[in-house]
Amino acid sequence: MEDELIPGLPQEIARECLIRVPFDAFRTVQAVCKLWKHDLESASFHRHRKSVGLDRPVVVLAQSDPAPVVAASANGEKSYPSRLLYRLALFEPTTGAWSSLPPIPGRPHGLPLFCQLAAVGRELVVVGGWDPRTWAASDEVHVYDLVSGAWRRGAPMPGPRRSFFACAASEERAAVFVAGGHDESKNALRSALAYDVAADAWMQLPDMARQRDECRGVFASGGFHVVGGYPTEAQGQFSRSAETFDVAAWRWSAVEEGRLEEAACPRTCVVGGDGRVYMCRQAGQAVVLEEGGGAWRRVAELPREVRVALQMVAWEGGFMVLGSGTQRGAQVAYIVDIESGEGKGMKKWRKVELQREYSGHVQAGCCFHI
Repeated sequence: MEDELIPGLPQEIARECLIRVPFDAFRTVQAVCKLWKHDLESASFHRHRKSVGLDRPVVVLAQSDPAPVVAASANGEKSYPSRLLYRLALFEPTTGAWSSLPPIPGRPHGLPLFCQLAAVGRELVVVGGWDPRTWAASDEVHVYDLVSGAWRRGAPMPGPRRSFFACAASEERAAVFVAGGHDESKNALRSALAYDVAADAWMQLPDMARQRDECRGVFASGGFHVVGGYPTEAQGQFSRSAETFDVAAWRWSAVEEGRLEEAACPRTCVVGGDGRVYMCRQAGQAVVLEEGGGAWRRVAELPREVRVALQMVAWEGGFMVLGSGTQRGAQVAYIVDIESGEGKGMKKWRKVELQREYSGHVQAGCCFHI
């Protein structure tokens, strides 16, 4: 029959076959016929995959192309490229496989520098950043569908063109939240926004209580948590405080002093699949915030190869830390299983094999379950 997913098979059996297609084959499979395309693009297909345990974490990284190997000159000095191109790399923790996403159409110079990445359903949202040619702040939004393999241009981010802002996604709301950062005159911002991905529309949120440049955003327990940062008059003097936007109540909480353990850049702050907040200490440990907002507890000592330019990405059951041992050192990555071991003991790292193609510097990351 014309409406059969796979001729000769009952629909439920055919669907069981389709849900077992690996995600990197979605683009090929959905091109076979309109019926398969409709099924793969439906929310029920992905809910079914998840319900039977077939969804997998997929990490997306804004990563530079590795710098070319440059031979030393006669006097022994090495030259380095003046401009690195950033692109989107994919990593699958369960298989260790690496791949790349197609570039954003019309951007031959690569991703915007310091752009933010957010995962909403099966769509990747790329927000803001700097033009890699001029270093001018951008208000651009680009959305990539991991199933169809297509890019679309989103509505530009309204208000001042901001840099180094907090950004996090809510799966339930299918929205990306943005707050703080600084404008083109280096004035730290209190303003906040939300982007409805399906409607392609921005909403203005109430302002935060404090200016927060270089703050970090995470979404957990129905709230957009904005941690750290600093005001205009205290450049680089990071705060330990945090503010939370309660989406249901549509208002910010009172400022929570001392939320962070250290007055340092909070860029490694992430929410794990267990709903708890993890980050890296300056002293070289991964720590977790105890439930109820209590003390920070050490969960693992960072490998010595990973101490500089750190990035952290979490998923259900684990997280990955990327960085290097020294400035200009080789990029390395390690994974830790936060469900392994007993009780509150230290967790063990396993090193990720990095092909040279995926050994470039990482500026941002996020994770899908697809």
